[in-house]
Amino acid sequence: MKKKNMLWLPTLTLAALLSGCQKNAPAPAAQEQTPDSDTVNLTVWGGEEDEELLLQIIDGFLAKYQGQANFAITYEPQSESSCTDALMADLEHGADVFAFADDQLNTLVAAGALEPVENAETIKGANLPEAVASASVGDTLYALPLTADNGYFLYYNKKYFSENDIQSLDRMLEIAAQHDKKVSMEWDSGWYVYSLFGNTGLTVGLNPDGITNYCTWNSTDGDIKGTDVAKAMVNMAKHPGFVSLGDAEFVEGVKNGTIVAGINGVWNAVAVETAWGKDYGAAKLPSYTCAGKQVQMASFSGYKLIGINAYSSQREWATKLAEWITNKENQELRFRLRGQGPSNTSAASSAEVQNSPAIAALLAQSQFSSPQRIGGNFWAPVTTFTAEILADIPSGESLQELLDHMVEEITAP
Repeated sequence: MKKKNMLWLPTLTLAALLSGCQKNAPAPAAQEQTPDSDTVNLTVWGGEEDEELLLQIIDGFLAKYQGQANFAITYEPQSESSCTDALMADLEHGADVFAFADDQLNTLVAAGALEPVENAETIKGANLPEAVASASVGDTLYALPLTADNGYFLYYNKKYFSENDIQSLDRMLEIAAQHDKKVSMEWDSGWYVYSLFGNTGLTVGLNPDGITNYCTWNSTDGDIKGTDVAKAMVNMAKHPGFVSLGDAEFVEGVKNGTIVAGINGVWNAVAVETAWGKDYGAAKLPSYTCAGKQVQMASFSGYKLIGINAYSSQREWATKLAEWITNKENQELRFRLRGQGPSNTSAASSAEVQNSPAIAALLAQSQFSSPQRIGGNFWAPVTTFTAEILADIPSGESLQELLDHMVEEITAP
């Protein structure tokens, strides 16, 4: 199901028409209207969880530029993590303005989907240097920084865990099971699974060609072998205090009380704090037992960016909209409504942002994080591997065989 929200601004009248429809269902009458030839038609892609925020931001854009053009702006939910795949399917008819994770930048530039950003020096001067670097290839800026918080950490309910308890995942799972509750971590995404391999000496990353991967997660050498991590995962998957849940299910579990801790990101900070109130806690990731050792869990770090489609027929207005979405005021609004950390230097330095438990946890985890630089072949093989682990290995393969197959696909040309 792909829901679209269309916001129209004729020269003298502002109207918002919101509708949800299946991809192949007949469009509502308002969407079937043929706008005047001088209408500025723009499509915006953003995370489904950001819908309310983006519609508010678009409303502000329409108000600011009222009288300068007739606008028909369509919002469509599209995950930042899979934005490139969706865009590449039909680049010339893709979104004019879209949010995406910074690890996709090189692919989008190589495909000709992005061109150098206008007003680049102004954008660079307004944002954190690391965020600017994440939006650049060499010294050329190709996208606009949106957030500086695309990482993950530990949420925990203080009613169940002390500050000492949250140092150890083993202890947390034990406590959760005692209360018939769960600790959540998403294993359907290699993004989170990296946390179990990242500080073990086993490596994964992008080759110099910028497309293919190297990976030693199946290594049989070293203090910690690939099978050691796999065995730890098998034990974790079987633990009554553990559950693998996606974003929406994690939030639902927090709200209904079945989840008392979980590994997730700042985009759910508002929802978690609202549910847990005074018991809301956030911290760096704990350690877990692997090969008889306590291994500090690692994390990927990254940034969310806004891109302007090089094939947009309304590039000038698309650029204005992208700049509006990423300006200081709207990054501050994003923080207030969604808890997301600003890339804008001024917004990020505010006391409100600096005092956020989620942002503080992300900063504490940063010393154990690495930039997410991974080729596209990484994701599906990891999901296949973890699906086997979660299902108690129905294929009957050994852990080493599962690891070998995963690495073979991750490193495929």
